[in-house]
Amino acid sequence: MHRTPHSSPHLRVVSVLGLLAALLLPLGMTFAPRATAAPAADPVRVMPLGDSITGSPGCWRAVLWNRLVDSGYKDIDFVGTLPPQGCGQAHDGDNEGHGGELVTHVADQNLLPGRLASTRPDIVVMHFGTNDVWSSISPDRILAAYTTLVAQMRASNPDMRILVAQLIPMNPSSCAACAQRVVDFNARIPGWSRATGTDRSPVTVVDQWTGFSTAADTYDGVHPNASGDNKIAARWFPPLAAALDAGVPPGPGGPGDPGGDPVACTARFRAVSTWQGGYQGEVTVTNTSASAVPGWTATVVPANGARLTQVWNGALTTAADGTATVTNAAWNGTLAPGASATFGFVASAPATAGTPAATVTCAGRAPAG
Repeated sequence: MHRTPHSSPHLRVVSVLGLLAALLLPLGMTFAPRATAAPAADPVRVMPLGDSITGSPGCWRAVLWNRLVDSGYKDIDFVGTLPPQGCGQAHDGDNEGHGGELVTHVADQNLLPGRLASTRPDIVVMHFGTNDVWSSISPDRILAAYTTLVAQMRASNPDMRILVAQLIPMNPSSCAACAQRVVDFNARIPGWSRATGTDRSPVTVVDQWTGFSTAADTYDGVHPNASGDNKIAARWFPPLAAALDAGVPPGPGGPGDPGGDPVACTARFRAVSTWQGGYQGEVTVTNTSASAVPGWTATVVPANGARLTQVWNGALTTAADGTATVTNAAWNGTLAPGASATFGFVASAPATAGTPAATVTCAGRAPAG
């Protein structure tokens, strides 16, 4: 039997609305679109990359995450294809720290591109190569793997910012030669970084070796204990905070373009107090230009084998040769003409170092044009 189809209630409502619209349009009346909230800015995505020191459980990541959050960095997202692995404190535990992995294997097997595609990081924080050094792989081959990974990072994101660690010391009972191998490999990283970094995609070396003790800061001569986690996080924090503050790396005519040459400033060093094996110092940065500056960077080259180990009122990065770069904190970067900012530091020094001394220079960041 043929049945006449009935209109559904939904279709009848649509028809009524269509008729209403047709009646109102001649009168100049239209339905205004519903307002929608502007989308929130995407968080900056940070990939911790490495082996078990990074991922199993890699509790320095938890310490670093919480220090960033406590310092006001809210729009960040640690990313990786691996989930959190413990640590006993709330944090964003996503990571790319694969236990036992060799950086040369990751490069040879082309493993990183898929991980990058899944996580799309803006910044990579890389402590990678301990297993390669343990396996007596040559520094040349490890650095070639680093170069491969950097190229893959930039293929994923041309503006990738990359922080590369000089490895923490290693002294396992089964490898008497490992301690010196780490020293030899770390000595090669700054030169590799200078040849590999670009203005658009900078490579920053972070000294994780100096001041780290396998006896006090690891539980097996290789993997960090709680003390080691705190030291690793403390070394990562200043350069990572600087990368987060920088946003998109400046390029000609692009976002963050400094708009000119560095603005003139002066830096003055003085020793505050001294003791056997170290001293406290401070550096005063003064804007000597006729324009206000939104930020500054000071370079400190301590004399007689001293090394800066702690800084306040600024963010510290230390090169392998002991040269320290200090950038302003979030609250003391803007200097009016003639205004000054002071940061303090603690330096370790050989017992025979004598009177503290340092060569200091600075550059003010030009206002955006």
